[in-house]
Amino acid sequence: MNDTSLNSFATRRVLNVKGTPYSYYSLKALAEAGLPAIERLPYTLKILTENLLRFEDGETVTADDIRALIGWLDRQRSDHEIAFRPARVLMQDFTGVPAVVDLAAMRDAVARAGGDPQQINPQIPVDLVIDHSVMVDRYATPEAFAFNVDREMERNNERYAFLRWGQLAFDNFRVVPPGTGICHQVNLEYLARTIWCEERNGTRLAYPDTLVGTDSHTTMINGLAVLGWGVGGIEAEAAMLGQPVSMSIPEVVGFRLVGSLSEGVTATDLVLTVTEMLRKL
Repeated sequence: MNDTSLNSFATRRVLNVKGTPYSYYSLKALAEAGLPAIERLPYTLKILTENLLRFEDGETVTADDIRALIGWLDRQRSDHEIAFRPARVLMQDFTGVPAVVDLAAMRDAVARAGGDPQQINPQIPVDLVIDHSVMVDRYATPEAFAFNVDREMERNNERYAFLRWGQLAFDNFRVVPPGTGICHQVNLEYLARTIWCEERNGTRLAYPDTLVGTDSHTTMINGLAVLGWGVGGIEAEAAMLGQPVSMSIPEVVGFRLVGSLSEGVTATDLVLTVTEMLRKL
């Protein structure tokens, strides 16, 4: 992926880490360029601001979009639409299989038209975690896990073989095999990077980890300061192919926790209370 940002606000900077230079888009430089309000934005909107700076092309992302995002502070809500490009896509097998089928169909169509089907690949990294095919046939015994995994492989052999083919056939596509763990757990413990680095035009570019995912628990990744959204299969496929996710500038609700939990009150009680309060907003 080429670094095509117009860099209208001159925010591209270089950070040297042990002698290795990394380019990045500086929010401090944006404040110095005449938009000091960036310093008071919620953390999540700062991540979105960096995303817009990095992908400013004058068409899908403009300088006015960046100003509108920072202008969120005026009313703490906005109807302005922005184009968000995540660093990666997370899928589970329930929605991932149709996506791989679509990619394979696109390759067939390109081949029939006389083109090179190998050009059809996800444009950003995609991880597919197989966790939606589990059936519990045996439990409460030492061999239950191995038995259930074996039965799962037998029942889904054709689907899993197809996904294995997809991992070998497509670039930027990885499959986490069955029996590894549930999607959002694997995302938290193994897939999240916090900061991504990639080569663009001969330079190393560093930027925050962000994602869209087709699992309803995708947003758990926000607990690691990684901005993530749950989306539908069509939106996920569009992101895979390099298309931005269109959204209105999101509202941000903050919670300030003070004191400590009383004896007998668990963290789960706290989470459920916060969730109930959010649902009333």
